[in-house]
Amino acid sequence: MRQPNRRRRPLRKEGEGGRDRWLITYADLITLLLIFFVVMYAMSQLDSDKYQLVTQSLQATFQSGDSILEMGSGITGKADTEKHKNPDAPQAEPEAPAEAMTERELAFRDQEKALSDFMAVIEQYVKEHQLEEDIFIADEPRGIAITLSDRFLFDTGHAELKPGAAPVLTKLASLFEGLDAAISIEGHTDNVPVSRWSSYKDNWELSGARAMSVLRYFIDESGLDPAGFQYAGYADTRPAADNATDEGRRKNRRVEITVLRQLQQ
Repeated sequence: MRQPNRRRRPLRKEGEGGRDRWLITYADLITLLLIFFVVMYAMSQLDSDKYQLVTQSLQATFQSGDSILEMGSGITGKADTEKHKNPDAPQAEPEAPAEAMTERELAFRDQEKALSDFMAVIEQYVKEHQLEEDIFIADEPRGIAITLSDRFLFDTGHAELKPGAAPVLTKLASLFEGLDAAISIEGHTDNVPVSRWSSYKDNWELSGARAMSVLRYFIDESGLDPAGFQYAGYADTRPAADNATDEGRRKNRRVEITVLRQLQQ
């Protein structure tokens, strides 16, 4: 019996059907890498002509003057020699002097000198009167800070000045008159609440009243201009020491008078 004639399918050539398309991508990648390395190599090469030109220029410059080590004038020697050879030749104009200080800059400089003198006088006063335990002076970024302990200013829980505080405040007032600076007066307390019989509601009122008492002395008793002062009460929010100890609480009960580093308007 005759077998049916089956048509043979033609064999596919190798590479057809997309199986070898990755070779094209791979070839492109290799080509790009080659171009990249060629560019990098070209960029890394120095321009030898320009390098030689710069080198010759520097050598000519440094060889134009005599040796500095031999008490010479170095690279300025040539210009000086030409000047001596031909004194009538036009010379370069001298550099302009630095710009003069402004009026405000001069005022700040004068104020710094005044603050330095002020601090020296107060330190000497404290030393002569043996007040080191009650008055502390510090040169801080915001100004000259004078910390007065409350034990020679006020009785416990009160804001009326003791008679013994007058000499110190009078001395300060006499020095404030010559200063062109604002003065800040700040009252501080420890963290112990005021007593139930106190005239003040809390430590905020007490600290503010104490700062006001010092300010009133400068204005009413010493006749200073009130425009140069500012005051505030901070209660126990800015302690100088640990309130957990008696010594720390004593340091926190204070009035700080700061001569500020700022000019009056």
